[in-house]
Amino acid sequence: MRKVLLESLDSLFAAIAAKNTLYIPVDTNGGAKFEKWQEGKKLSNALHTTKSPKDFFFPQSECLMKFKTEGKNIEIIDTRSESEDFAIFGVRACDARAFKVLDNVFLKEPVDTYYQNRREHGIIISLACDRPAETCFCGTFDIDAANPDGDIVCYKTESALYLDAKTEKGQGLLAAVEAATEPAEASEIDAAKQQITERLNRLPLADLKSDAFGAGKTDTYFNAPEWKELSEACLGCGTCTFVCPTCQCYDIKDFNTGHGVIRHRCWDSCMYSEFTKMSAGQPRLTQLERFRQRFMHKLVYYPENNDGLFSCVGCGRCVSKCPIGMNIVKVMKKLGGSVND
Repeated sequence: MRKVLLESLDSLFAAIAAKNTLYIPVDTNGGAKFEKWQEGKKLSNALHTTKSPKDFFFPQSECLMKFKTEGKNIEIIDTRSESEDFAIFGVRACDARAFKVLDNVFLKEPVDTYYQNRREHGIIISLACDRPAETCFCGTFDIDAANPDGDIVCYKTESALYLDAKTEKGQGLLAAVEAATEPAEASEIDAAKQQITERLNRLPLADLKSDAFGAGKTDTYFNAPEWKELSEACLGCGTCTFVCPTCQCYDIKDFNTGHGVIRHRCWDSCMYSEFTKMSAGQPRLTQLERFRQRFMHKLVYYPENNDGLFSCVGCGRCVSKCPIGMNIVKVMKKLGGSVND
C-alpha cells in the first residue's frame, strides 16, 4: 500500500497523467463530471458524477463503421482505432461493480470488440465513499462501499490518500508512480474503513433487502397487480436509464451524409414507446409493460442469467433524478412486501 498527502495530490495526478491519460471528477455547472486532468483541475468532493463512468467504455454515441457505395459495390470502412491507455480516478464502489454487470453483457460471446478495446486499455482507480448519501443503497446488492472493486482502491483521510493495488494493471501503474507516493501500512486506514461502515449502517435505505427478488421470480411478479399503480405516473422520459451505470440498451442507425453512410450506435431506453419497434409492430404497447420490463430486468431477468448478480448497484442516481419520484426502491418496497417493511 502507498499513500500521498492531500496537499501533494496534484503531484500524484501529474505522475499518473505522464503514463496514462487521466480523468477525474470535477465540479461543473451541471454537477460533477469526469474530465481530462490537467494542471489546475481540482478534484470534486461530490459523491457521484451526474453521468456514470460507463460512458468511457460504452459511449452515449459512437461511430461503428462507414460505408461507401458505387453502383452495386459497397466498401466497408472500419473506423475503429486502438484505444489510448487511460485511467479513471474516483470511481465509487457502486460504479465499479457496474463494470461487472456490463462485462457480462459485452464480453460474452459474441464479444463487443468496441467495448473490449476500451476495457483492455482502461484502469479503474476507485475511491471508497467516506460520505455516502441518503439515496445510497449499494449494500442491498452486497456491495461494500468501504471495500470497492477496482484496479487500484483508494481511501481518503483528513490528511492523505491511500492507494492499494488489486490487479496486475493496478500494480503496474502504482509502481510507475512510486516516486510520487510513500509506503503505508494497511492498518492506517482501519479507522477510515470503520467510519465508512458505521455511516452506511445509518443510511435511510440501509435495511432495504433484495431477498424477495432474483432468479426464478418471473411468475411471482410478472402479472402482479401492483405494476398498474407503480407505473401510472411514469412519464417515459428515460432519465433513469440515462443516469444508470448498468443500463446497456442501444439503438443503431445509418445516416446518409451524401458522401457515404455512417453507422452510429447510441444509448436507448426501454422506457421509450419506440424502443424495439419493428415492422411487425410494437412488442410493448403500454407504459405499464415498458415500466415493468425495466425493473423486471434489473431484479429478475438479469440475475436469472448471470449467476444471481443483480443489474442494479444501488447508486441512487435514479432516486435523486426521477422527475416524479418513482424509482427502483419504491418498486422493491411495493413488490417485496414484508421483506422490505
